[in-house]
Amino acid sequence: MKRIIVIMVVGLLIGGGYYGNMLYSRMYGKNVQLKQEKTFIYIPTGTDLDDLTGILMSESILEDTATFRWVAEKKNLRGKNIVPGKYEIVNGWSNNDLINHLRAGNGRLEVEVTFNNVRTLEQIAGKVSKYIEADSVSIIDVLQNKDTIARYGFNRNNFISLFIPNTYKMDWATDAGEFLSVIASNYRNFWTEERKSKAKALGLSQSEVSTLASIVQAEQTRHASERPRIAGLYLNRLKKGIRLQSDPTVVYAVGDFNLRRVLNKHLEVASPYNTYLNAGLPPGPIQVPDITSIDAVLNYEKNDYIYMCAKPGYEGYHNFSKTLDQHEQYAREYRKWLDKEGIK
Repeated sequence: MKRIIVIMVVGLLIGGGYYGNMLYSRMYGKNVQLKQEKTFIYIPTGTDLDDLTGILMSESILEDTATFRWVAEKKNLRGKNIVPGKYEIVNGWSNNDLINHLRAGNGRLEVEVTFNNVRTLEQIAGKVSKYIEADSVSIIDVLQNKDTIARYGFNRNNFISLFIPNTYKMDWATDAGEFLSVIASNYRNFWTEERKSKAKALGLSQSEVSTLASIVQAEQTRHASERPRIAGLYLNRLKKGIRLQSDPTVVYAVGDFNLRRVLNKHLEVASPYNTYLNAGLPPGPIQVPDITSIDAVLNYEKNDYIYMCAKPGYEGYHNFSKTLDQHEQYAREYRKWLDKEGIK
């Protein structure tokens, strides 16, 4: 009898040890095997455990899927505990490491959203959708909603003024409405009392400053140091009631952004954005101006210039004039250069 008892005890100890080792291995044994040190996964909104397992399998992250699911179920990785977002995964993690990292969004990362050199809301939606979960269709639906636009105090033409190029940090699992809220918050922070005061001194609203800044930026895309001078010139024209006669506004009116040379036929295009035909500022920005351009308007150079013309050559600078005679001389030189270069 004693011998039987000893055998049973030994068997239980061996069995218990084996079972304990198995549990330990499932929990703490290495199960994340990557070809590199780290990788990233994106968990969409509404993901359940089956979906999550599928994502990990498709990215070849798990060595043993069954043990991952077993531990995940034991640790209640389901429902609200699966939080959508971007996550970093590290090679050599155990199931326990991985699940603790994913559970309740513990390891969720922010993404950096940028949009530069854009002209339209559609272009913004296209660029932003590459960074966050919301697709371009859902984003543009929100951005073109008239009630949304009115709620933020804009109209359809100047709503793009709300978007100030910057680096925005947000969750990957951000929907279109949440994205717009982040943009609006940045806009409010950008327009400090000092900037508002400078805009008021110019007799311009915030959106009008952005509109003028967009023209200044379009005129000088390469040398930001020249923008305050251009801003001063256009402010002179506005004060004197002279049409801005800005070629980039004509390009915008024509709608051909590859246009290299503005001809007389282009100047006749009927559009509220054509500043050769219409006095004052156009209805809204012709592109999204960056901070440098907005501040160039707010901190414009005080000068007496009325005219500007690109300098011959590819350097990207301008000649500035106070008189029409001087401007026409510069314009002839520039046209001569265009002809010589075959630019049409």
